[in-house]
Amino acid sequence: MKSSGNDFIIPFIGLKIGMHIFEFEVNDAFFESMDYSIIHQGNVKAGLELDKKETMMIARFWVKGTVSTNCDRCNTPLDLSISGEYKLVYKFGTEEAEDESLVVLHPDEYQLDVKDAIYELITVSLPVRVLHAPGECDEEMWALLQQYTVNPGPDEDDEDEWDEDDEDFDDEDFDDEDDSDDDDDGPIDPKWSALKNLN
Repeated sequence: MKSSGNDFIIPFIGLKIGMHIFEFEVNDAFFESMDYSIIHQGNVKAGLELDKKETMMIARFWVKGTVSTNCDRCNTPLDLSISGEYKLVYKFGTEEAEDESLVVLHPDEYQLDVKDAIYELITVSLPVRVLHAPGECDEEMWALLQQYTVNPGPDEDDEDEWDEDDEDFDDEDFDDEDDSDDDDDGPIDPKWSALKNLN
């Protein structure tokens, strides 16, 4: 059953000036309700410290828990421990927000939906490359993906990648090639001679 998301709506209009703390349970239903979610399952604790002021609200989000997503190498699920925090400023007004950490609320707004903010924090808490530990990838799936990849890149564990210190590579080789044209004492094309005489 998909979550309706109502648990992540905060009616701030009735809140007093000052600090308010909220906690949320992020489970499988949460991720199922998100369109095109890269996370399939999860058990995450999320929190929000909302500092309400006269003309703005400062929100400090944090998340901590475990999520399931796909390995970038073999494309099979793996569990990851995640944690993270970030700050958003909610300001009342009608202008467009140019800062990613600033959300402009219309003066008629009376509640916050923090579901997307929590999901974004969870996703940015994932590592840049999501990979199984060495030896834990699904070998059959990995071999199948390699078979149908047009231009497969080197595996992360491949030690045969190009090394700038390779014996066969020498910067002087390029220098020699570049200098060869300048030092050439061979005959000069008549067309070039005519152009030089124009000076």
